[in-house]
Amino acid sequence: MNKPVNAFEQNKKLGRGVNIIGYDPIWTSRADGRFQAAHFRKIREAGFNHVRVNLHPFKSMGDAPAYRLPDAWFATLDWVVEEALKNDLLVILDMHEFNAMAADPVGLKPMFLAVWQQLSAHCKGLPETVLFELLNEPNGLITVDLWNEYLIEPLAIIRENHPDRTVIIGPAFWNGIDYLHKLVLPQDDPNIIVTVHYYHPMPFTHQGAPWSAENKDISGIRYLADEADIQRMRNDFDGVQTWAAANNRPIYLGEFGAYEKADMASRVRYTET
Repeated sequence: MNKPVNAFEQNKKLGRGVNIIGYDPIWTSRADGRFQAAHFRKIREAGFNHVRVNLHPFKSMGDAPAYRLPDAWFATLDWVVEEALKNDLLVILDMHEFNAMAADPVGLKPMFLAVWQQLSAHCKGLPETVLFELLNEPNGLITVDLWNEYLIEPLAIIRENHPDRTVIIGPAFWNGIDYLHKLVLPQDDPNIIVTVHYYHPMPFTHQGAPWSAENKDISGIRYLADEADIQRMRNDFDGVQTWAAANNRPIYLGEFGAYEKADMASRVRYTET
């Protein structure tokens, strides 16, 4: 029997990745899908090691109490996983219903758990190169304390069929790097990678972003990558490394970047930094 893969080893294998098909009509109509099989090869040839598949299953689910996901939805999921693995890409199946969950975490909990019950059962035979991400960016009414309590039940559901599969979990408040120290995980589960998202400084990365109330009317902010900028970023990630070492958890930088309204030269400097 093969030895279970180590979460630290999995994290190294993930390397660089890219989000895919979260907002693609492929989920409701394969014929209308923008993403095609050839894109997996392009992603691999561009130097990426994994794809993070943003799943929005709620709109496809049936009525209570089963909240059944249709066969067509799973057929699309199977196609994505098969094509990714065929192109030597690891796969993260990322539960991306963060906006809905933030607005009504209690009312939507049965649907949330039903997603993981069905996903974990459906994906039982998949290789270790497929990882699960419990919930992208818990926020809003999912407070820090609620999230630490909330994550236990879906993780237990996953472990029924996948005792050794790597699961990715991040802190509340949008997986914010500043909230990592508030995350509480089961001590007896080593098969977890901890994710953080990094968008500091927000006035630069989110300038002009229509979904960001504080920054949607801001423009013209440049990122210079000067000594002060670099030191701020270094301090942030030094804090992450300190937490990771103290808690013996690998860290996955699940999202970072700058919105397109910033000038390209600044965005390049930010990404390079």
